[in-house]
Amino acid sequence: MRITSESDYALRILASIAMHDGVTDAKTLSDETSVTQRFALKILHKLVTGGIVESYKGSRGGYKLKRGPAEITLKMVIELIDGPIAIARCVDTAENCSLNCDKTACAFHHIFDSISTDLASKLEKISISDVINGSYR
Repeated sequence: MRITSESDYALRILASIAMHDGVTDAKTLSDETSVTQRFALKILHKLVTGGIVESYKGSRGGYKLKRGPAEITLKMVIELIDGPIAIARCVDTAENCSLNCDKTACAFHHIFDSISTDLASKLEKISISDVINGSYR
């Protein structure tokens, strides 16, 4: 599994927002994260729709975290942007498994499901706060 650029950028944008007091505009976030403003706005829209970020309109508008940085996990953000964490498509949905997700019929399905669960669990334990404070190590 490879985390998409969009999820990577979303995490960077959230860390940048978390390091600011108050509302931060999209241009500042774009400059600080090296994400084009257009792509940053697309990501910010998803983060607002997902209930992680609040948006404010007007000349002093911008973005602010809707939740505390300690409440926003890497898993939450990655799944919001990319969907469920699964290292193989057969684990993602029953439609993608030729054995209809029968873990007992396929050793690989069982292995991939176990690894996906472990990865999701680890990502759930790391918050944006952990990242900006360096306490994830």
